[in-house]
Amino acid sequence: MALTAFVGINAMAKQDVWPDGTTMDQWFANREKVDVNTLGKRYVVTDYGVTNDSTLVQTAALQAVIDCAGNDGGGVVVVPKGTFLSGALFFRPKTHLLVEEGGKLKGSEYIADFPILETRIEGQTCQYFAALVNADGLDGFTIAGKGTIDGNGYHYWEEFWIRRKWNPQCTNKDEQRPRLVYISNSSNVTVQDVRLQNSPFWTNHLYRCHHVRYLDCHIYAPTTGVKAPSSDAIDIDVCHDVLVDGCYMSVNDDAVAIKGGKGIWADKVPENGPNYNILIQNCTYGVVHGCLTLGSESVYDKNIVLRNIKVSNANRVLWLKMRPDTPQHYEYVTVENITGTTGSFLVVRPWTQFFKPEQRDDMPLSQCNNIVMRNIKMQCKNFFDVGTSDKYRLSGFTFQNIDVTDEKCAFSPAVIDNTVVKNVKINQSVQKN
Repeated sequence: MALTAFVGINAMAKQDVWPDGTTMDQWFANREKVDVNTLGKRYVVTDYGVTNDSTLVQTAALQAVIDCAGNDGGGVVVVPKGTFLSGALFFRPKTHLLVEEGGKLKGSEYIADFPILETRIEGQTCQYFAALVNADGLDGFTIAGKGTIDGNGYHYWEEFWIRRKWNPQCTNKDEQRPRLVYISNSSNVTVQDVRLQNSPFWTNHLYRCHHVRYLDCHIYAPTTGVKAPSSDAIDIDVCHDVLVDGCYMSVNDDAVAIKGGKGIWADKVPENGPNYNILIQNCTYGVVHGCLTLGSESVYDKNIVLRNIKVSNANRVLWLKMRPDTPQHYEYVTVENITGTTGSFLVVRPWTQFFKPEQRDDMPLSQCNNIVMRNIKMQCKNFFDVGTSDKYRLSGFTFQNIDVTDEKCAFSPAVIDNTVVKNVKINQSVQKN
């Protein structure tokens, strides 16, 4: 059966239903862009003393425009054509960001321009650096425009790799780097059309948010030359009702990564929590480590859908990172209607980078269940990269309507309990349970 037929069948049958069979809210069908003209007065930064000067860090002047808009009851802070350097900016209630075509909000290369505060990073609430764009506790926050938010990450990446060369055990937090966009405790958020690029660290980080849309964004960090370490495109951390639609992602780490907490007591920490009702669709991927990655800092993830995507040289499509030091449960995940090329398609392996084994007598057994992969037509180096462990249980995986080439030829569904195999061809050979 041709992939186009797969898409048609699935669109009619599954577009409004989550993997667990519950109805998908109509909110997920709304791709209508926010009309920034309805968001209030425009505050063009150059009308308020900000200079179009690509060599001058103007954090205070830019923040003053945001504060002015907030004090006046809200409005749209406009970055016009030109390049404007800044450190951390904090958006206020009813304020929004519009980066016009030809405009660039560019991050400072000095970490001192990003204050240390209580924030969330790598599955923990801790003291760390603010991002370039910060929004906390906002309802209806919008980032829009055809312009660019640029993290100016080269200096940070170079320093990271120098440190890693000197100390191979260097962690992400050992080299001080800001994120590009951090949105926390917020709802009804839209990020549309903008280019988000060259982040020093994670590109977009959502924490404790709901009803967030990323529409037609271009998210990029270099994967050759001086690579951008840990430049995840979108990190979703203790969130629900998130839509990523029509985006291009090419970064030197995972594209969409589902976070939520780590450590042996992660399920008992109130700052941690589940992610559910997340839809990623109609996206195009360049080079990424994983198109959809659950973990490495996750506790409970449910109703995650990746569909209708095109992949070019991804390292992995679906990556389930299993931390031996964290109780994890991933369930009701569907990956469907995928074309392109990848290294591995499905990866389930223990994730032991920087993990901290501790004793917990009542440690729950981690598990992955009700994972569905269907309507797949790809070239793979290793379609089935799955390892077993006494730390987790795999059950209820479904492989359906799959036609792939596979250099490794390691498909072994018997290692997963209650596996279903329907209409699966690997290198033109029909597979069975």
